[in-house]
Amino acid sequence: MSKKLLFLFLLLGYFFAAFSQEISSPQIFLGYKLGDRFTPHYRVVEYFRYIAQASKNVKLVHYGVTNEGRPLVAMFIASDENIERLEEIRKNNLRLAGIETAATPAITNTPIIVWLSYNVHGNEPASGEAAMQVLFDMVDPANTHTKAWLKNMVVIIDPCLNPDGRERYINFYNSVKGVTPDANPTSREHSEPWPEGRTNHYYFDLNRDWAWQTQKETQARMDLFNQWLPQIHVDYHEQGYNAPYYFAPAAEPFHKDITKWQHDFQNVIGKNNAKYFDQRGWLYFTKQEYDLLYPSYGDTYPIYNGSIGMTYEQGGIGAGLAIVTRSGDTLTLADRIAHHHSTSISTLETASDYAKKLLNEFKMFYDNSRANPPGEYKTYVIKNDNNDKIATLTKLLDRNGIRYGFGLKNAIYGYNYITGKMEQYMAGSNDLIINAYQPKSVLLNVLFEPKTFVTDSNTYDITAWSLPYAYGLITYGVTESFKPLSENLNIEKSAAPVNQHAYAYVSNWQSINDVKFLAALLKKGIKVKCSERSFEEGGKKFMAGSLLITRAGNDRPDFDQEVIVTATDVGIEVTRLTSGFVEKGADLGSVAIRFIHQPRVMLIAGDAVSAEEMGEIWHFFERQINYPVTLVRYQDANKARLSDFDVVIFPNGNYDDFPSDKLQNWVRDGGKLIAIQNAVAELVDKKGFIIKKKDDKTDSKNKLPSINLYQDRELEAIRSTVPGAIYKINLDNTHPLGFGLSKNYFTLKLSDDIYDFMGESGWNVGTVKNDAYVSGFVGQKSKEKIKDGLLLGVQSLGRGSVVYMVDDPLFRSFWENGKLLFSNAVFMVGQ
Repeated sequence: MSKKLLFLFLLLGYFFAAFSQEISSPQIFLGYKLGDRFTPHYRVVEYFRYIAQASKNVKLVHYGVTNEGRPLVAMFIASDENIERLEEIRKNNLRLAGIETAATPAITNTPIIVWLSYNVHGNEPASGEAAMQVLFDMVDPANTHTKAWLKNMVVIIDPCLNPDGRERYINFYNSVKGVTPDANPTSREHSEPWPEGRTNHYYFDLNRDWAWQTQKETQARMDLFNQWLPQIHVDYHEQGYNAPYYFAPAAEPFHKDITKWQHDFQNVIGKNNAKYFDQRGWLYFTKQEYDLLYPSYGDTYPIYNGSIGMTYEQGGIGAGLAIVTRSGDTLTLADRIAHHHSTSISTLETASDYAKKLLNEFKMFYDNSRANPPGEYKTYVIKNDNNDKIATLTKLLDRNGIRYGFGLKNAIYGYNYITGKMEQYMAGSNDLIINAYQPKSVLLNVLFEPKTFVTDSNTYDITAWSLPYAYGLITYGVTESFKPLSENLNIEKSAAPVNQHAYAYVSNWQSINDVKFLAALLKKGIKVKCSERSFEEGGKKFMAGSLLITRAGNDRPDFDQEVIVTATDVGIEVTRLTSGFVEKGADLGSVAIRFIHQPRVMLIAGDAVSAEEMGEIWHFFERQINYPVTLVRYQDANKARLSDFDVVIFPNGNYDDFPSDKLQNWVRDGGKLIAIQNAVAELVDKKGFIIKKKDDKTDSKNKLPSINLYQDRELEAIRSTVPGAIYKINLDNTHPLGFGLSKNYFTLKLSDDIYDFMGESGWNVGTVKNDAYVSGFVGQKSKEKIKDGLLLGVQSLGRGSVVYMVDDPLFRSFWENGKLLFSNAVFMVGQ
């Protein structure tokens, strides 16, 4: 080979090697600069897939799909050495937490794990764009800084937690924008139509769902998250476009279980972020507005699981590609991306610098959790008088990695959540027992504490959420440590034989599974009845509301098989009756046995309706009980043929020109109207409706107006606020609206709305007294107002009914006990 040919060969080899080391930036791959336009989600995923092929330092994980079928992905980035041992690093991290055990102890000179979550709210899209640039920086062979950081760090990037919401926003914006972005704030491109892109397909706020895991996207993400448990987690957001950038440290209130290290390290992170913002002259703020209390955020949930959890907020909601702010400056999408990119890189830099300390503190967090759990109670004993509710609760505990068992052999003395008193209780073999000496004891305490301690009442979200109240389960908080007898619940279900000829089948009405069973039977055309009174047969007691499926009226050859198969599919137990004559109570032919008509349900949606509250109902029908519901826009309600429906549901909203006259006539003809939250207020003083606002009886005569300081205006405002507090309702469970529930129902109040008791033409099903307050912050003025009034009522109107529900029974779909209450309104009332 000649020298020239050899030189040419070596030169080609050099250029080929150099080319093979290059990785395309987002700009090269997409064909435009980040910020010039919004990138569709599928292109974001394509870029991540491209990097997965082009770089040897990454692993792309497809961890789920959205309701609309879009992929959910997370990229794992590590050094040459560590990318090959990701599973080893993961398992060692869980050993540090005491979640996994092994013959060899966990090592502490392992890489830390930093998780960056982008675009949880669909109409906050700048972070999803920034995620691509951050990914490129982390894998760019020419970037010596990030290469060095990866020596002691594994980085996880989730570019978009809410693809469906992102696409809803981007599709809207692209459909109305012109050739040149219009920066005028009044331009239509800055005004999203209902329901906006913030939420997922069912209009759930995924940043309020971390602990409850009611949504498909959250369940998939949390399964992955709890397999890794990062030392740092950052949740990227946008806020109103006039606001400067926000980053940690967070505002008060901090939950009392947040450690000093978790509190202080936010300052370290914040100062490094500030350094780069100061260099560029970018405005920012800290320690205001965004607190660390509610447990189901993308910052607090990781904190209660040992992480440094933080929220970063860029001004930009509704900004499109460019908008003129209040200060007269033009904020562009490119600006927003740059700000998020800066805090991402700055946080990774700080994490690498403090890697050893982060690991040690992470291990200490879990060591303390197992050896010295926080909170007053060291054992929670939950009475099992409802297997289905217990099963639902344990599913939630499983998803959160909280350990539990069943049964105790001795009596306990503890705080009864229902009565609010210290009492003795003899635990049974099937009672749920949760011992606090476990790795997830901090999260356990936060989710179960009966009263949340709030250091600052000016909080960003609800201040009470205790699971025993949400589930309506009798629970005892015990200061002593007791270990359960068994890891598993041993209950034998006796299925009724399919081949035996039954007179009727009966099942209890006490949980969401029973509602599923009823819905499935009705859809199959099987006629179902319910008992208005309790009765006993075969040594079993069946409470009011129990479902009866009689052969009479269901004359079909597959009757027995359909009932048993349906019950088995849903997971409930039915009892076979051989006669209509019962031991105690009303016989099956009594007037106390009511036929349940299959309701045709309309749900009001669209402008004027709160999308999130409407979405809770939509999700409940479609995904939880699998029952058909027709969504009708509010603006179309007046032209809708109401005679096609038996039930009309008005969720919370701000309704103009409420069609009360049309609804009244329809109810008189046999319809059922369910009004929830502010929809109740729309019926006050309307012809035919008897609901009345409770008078504020404060005597203002001869009373001088208070003189408030301007600087105290926020504190004065919260005196009349209820940011989410628990109240005890006295429930008439002999009324169909209360079937299957106890006489004490716990409601989550989000306002101080309360109504007068109804007269003889109405039923005061749910009322509060002077001592109804249980937990959470309530402003003093509001606390004085919420007493001696109505929160749940039913009015008979002609041949129909009106159900008044002042509070949201399905709040974020985690208020489990409210699901049966709402089901009663749909299926039981008025039959």
